[in-house]
Amino acid sequence: MIRLTKWALHNRAAVVLLIVLSLGLGSLSYFTLPKEFMPAANNPMVTVIVIGEGTDADTISEQVTKPIEKAVGSVKGKKNVFSSSADGHATVDIFLDSSVDIKEAKIQVQEAVNALQLPEGYSKPIVSQLNLDMIPLWQIGVSFPNGITREAMEKIENEIVPKFQGISGVANVSVYGNQQTLINVKLDKEKMKKYQIPVPALMGILQGKNLAVAAGEETIDEKTSNIRVIGQLEGVKALEELQVAPEVKLKDIANVEVSNSNSKFLTHVNGEEAVALLLMKEQNANAVAIGKKVNETIKQVDEQFKPNIETSMLVSFSDFIVNSVDSMMEAVLLGALFATIIILLFLRHIRMTFITVISIPLSLGLTLLLLSLSGVTLNILTIGAVAVAVGRLVDDSIVVIENIFRKAQNGDFSKNVIIDATKEVAAAITSSTLTTVAVFLPMGLVKSLQELLLPFALTITYALLSSLLVALIVVPLMSSRLLKKGKLPTYKKPQRYIRILDWCLSHKWVPIILSLVIFVGAIGMYFVMPKGSADAADNDVSVTMTYSDEIPFSKVKDETIDLETFLREEADVDEVILFLGSNPEDAQFSQVTSQNTAQFHIVMKDGANTKKFMEKIEKQTKDYADADLDMMAVSLMNMSSSTISLDVVGNDTKQLIQASDLVIAKVKDIKGVEKVTSNQNELKTVYDIVIDEKKANTEEVARQVQMLLNPFPIGTIKLDDKDTTVLLDSSIHPTSEKDLKGIPVAVNEKMVSLSSIAKIEKENKPTSILRKDGKEYVRVNVEVDPENLSAIAQEMNLKTNDIKLPEGITLNTGGAADDQADQFTELFQLMAVSIGLVYLIMVLTFKTLRAPLAILFTLPLAVIGAILGLLISQTPIDIGAMIGALMLIGIVVTNAIVLLDRVRQNEETMPIREALLEAGATRLRPIMMTALATIFAMIPLLMGKEEMGSLVSKGLAVVVIGGLSVSTLLTLVVIPVVYELLHFRKAKKQRLLIKENNVQIEA
Repeated sequence: MIRLTKWALHNRAAVVLLIVLSLGLGSLSYFTLPKEFMPAANNPMVTVIVIGEGTDADTISEQVTKPIEKAVGSVKGKKNVFSSSADGHATVDIFLDSSVDIKEAKIQVQEAVNALQLPEGYSKPIVSQLNLDMIPLWQIGVSFPNGITREAMEKIENEIVPKFQGISGVANVSVYGNQQTLINVKLDKEKMKKYQIPVPALMGILQGKNLAVAAGEETIDEKTSNIRVIGQLEGVKALEELQVAPEVKLKDIANVEVSNSNSKFLTHVNGEEAVALLLMKEQNANAVAIGKKVNETIKQVDEQFKPNIETSMLVSFSDFIVNSVDSMMEAVLLGALFATIIILLFLRHIRMTFITVISIPLSLGLTLLLLSLSGVTLNILTIGAVAVAVGRLVDDSIVVIENIFRKAQNGDFSKNVIIDATKEVAAAITSSTLTTVAVFLPMGLVKSLQELLLPFALTITYALLSSLLVALIVVPLMSSRLLKKGKLPTYKKPQRYIRILDWCLSHKWVPIILSLVIFVGAIGMYFVMPKGSADAADNDVSVTMTYSDEIPFSKVKDETIDLETFLREEADVDEVILFLGSNPEDAQFSQVTSQNTAQFHIVMKDGANTKKFMEKIEKQTKDYADADLDMMAVSLMNMSSSTISLDVVGNDTKQLIQASDLVIAKVKDIKGVEKVTSNQNELKTVYDIVIDEKKANTEEVARQVQMLLNPFPIGTIKLDDKDTTVLLDSSIHPTSEKDLKGIPVAVNEKMVSLSSIAKIEKENKPTSILRKDGKEYVRVNVEVDPENLSAIAQEMNLKTNDIKLPEGITLNTGGAADDQADQFTELFQLMAVSIGLVYLIMVLTFKTLRAPLAILFTLPLAVIGAILGLLISQTPIDIGAMIGALMLIGIVVTNAIVLLDRVRQNEETMPIREALLEAGATRLRPIMMTALATIFAMIPLLMGKEEMGSLVSKGLAVVVIGGLSVSTLLTLVVIPVVYELLHFRKAKKQRLLIKENNVQIEA
């Protein structure tokens, strides 16, 4: 590596040009790199959703779920298949191995379900694969102060959507909550009875009046032509005047109404009917630049379409990205400032400080250029990586400049002196940088977080390698030019430290036993410390209101709007967005909700107290006794949830319910458990109509009952020159079992009551059926305190292990605790790999096994500091803290490498004890400077907002600061002691020989 230094000193102009290019291209890369919230990451899961309105869970399980499960059984890379059959919809989740090509797997699933023939009444299977690119970064509310109309919806589709679709970088614009104009024909039961017109007969009449039938193909005027027979009604008036019986028109027995909204779901923005425009960006497009154009387009649309249509930005992730990137850049700049102050305090020389800190902008410039060339975007994790690494960027330069300063005390700054000074430390800084890279680069191998950690690891790797090049090329060159003039501060040996080290070397077991005791205590504390999930929060609040499926939708709607009014009247609330009901459009995002579910997104005003606001909502729960109210502060960086799932798996439904009740009873009273729910908690009355086959045809009766109980499409008519769907509502809505039995059906051209041809059986059944790999299961969800996740999970395991489950029933744990355990296991494995790589690099550097072994003793010392830091700061161990521990492996060994490299050089001319004392005295200042620079550069992360991202979190900063602080102090004493112990025979011989020589001299 010293060749680089020699080349730089002989090619000053080329180096200056490279510096200018690095800064220029780095700055250009910063402004041109796509800015996004998170790197693109695929979720290794494909989801299939089928919707069947009015269908109960049992039926949809048999007719839809099981056939889909069987069809996807041959998909390559399939790990597990989870399915949920609920009232009105079925969801099948196919979990895949992370090594599988997700796009190819989705195609296989699509082909498999396309081959199925589902019964009539179900939607076409919707296959989706959710990834971070599919998250709509902008959600725009389009409200209608004068009410929703067909004309307004057409303007949205034909004029407003194309404006947003035309923005460069926008991949897709979808309209969420799209409302359809419908014509409802509501029958009057009394008048139908008066005129003796049965509903099935009326259906036949209406359907026959409005058809377009292909009659065939003939050659007319020597040309092949298609022939169609068309019956077309024009307008509502023509429909009302339609004759359905002698002297009876449709208007005599029914009300004909035009509706512009859907009865199954609604969308409100600040209390007004609305739809939402969801904008997704193209991959690698600059989200921040697009966000500015989106805001400009919103202003244009408002100017053009007010007052009938109003647009507003509901959610803008580009604003969040700007805030997060700015927060991270602030942390980077503050870290660089703190590192500079530390260096200045130690060196007490402006020009030497300038030479050292120049490595920060140069390294960052090179890093940004390399990120651009690698196709990595500027996101919360890559900038977080820079914030983590900024203190480490000056380490190599500090060691080089400090050694040049010590060597040039006589004022000789000749090329030879600078080359010799750099050569002395070149191997040490190269080895220490490579060991740190050896820790960070394998981070991309953590399978559960691979697509997120790889850009993080690459950024740190680029930054560290860049800082090494700067230390070997730029620092020596600048030293040769800038330090010639002026007086350097006098170099003084740290006598007090030398005396302490000499005493410890003479009493080796004192520091070793003391360190061992503290280390064992720290390990013990690790196992009893709370291990939490990553938790981050923004200002916005999400509230979900869920009602049992047996509660009428009208009541759900009334209470939802009541809560909406309360929320809008709160002073801290800026906007309230409401989504109520089951929207089929949700399927494209791999989810589908119950019709009796309301979701509120509450945008808070700047400076609002989110916690107090959530407490106010909590007090409202008593007013909604039938609802289950859940709320949370909106968090985009939650790397894990705080819900533990317990799956009771088996084939016998009754035994599953009994076993799940036992599980709930065991876990509900555990301290830290906040809420326990089960998919079997919610039961719904199911009436089975068992047809007597001797009296009627089951299929014919089923079709009639379905048409009588649900609005049924009977065709289209022209309304304002547009085809409009007509729904026939029989107005038969039974409110009792007696009403159900009395429903009239046509059998053999006679009208009879349902009870005369069928037996009505009543049963309470769960509203959802869950299956895992073909076996039915009951899921018990346990919401726990996120800061004490692992301890609660352990107690839960102990209590559930005591449960005597029926034969064939098993209990599986999953959810947050399982995810955390998997992530921690992978990180521990990665730590072991990293330690092996670090040791290998050090063996190659020192060409011996014992010196690297002594250096590895810094790792238990770092553990002491890391756990001490977490205890003092009362920070739970989360994924961020574990990544901080992984980083420590690479960071803490650098001090020991710099120290022992000097020892190895000294051993060529000195005995071991003297070599250790001289190396300790010489390397004390650079070790303290590099450690303090890294520690102080971490302080902005320690004090920063959690929105910076849960990977780059307070836990990470606490672990690195604590671990590096303690390991640095102990390294200066313990590592020399361990090194001499590993060479105790040679050291003892040297001391005896010196003693004999002293005796001879005295004699």
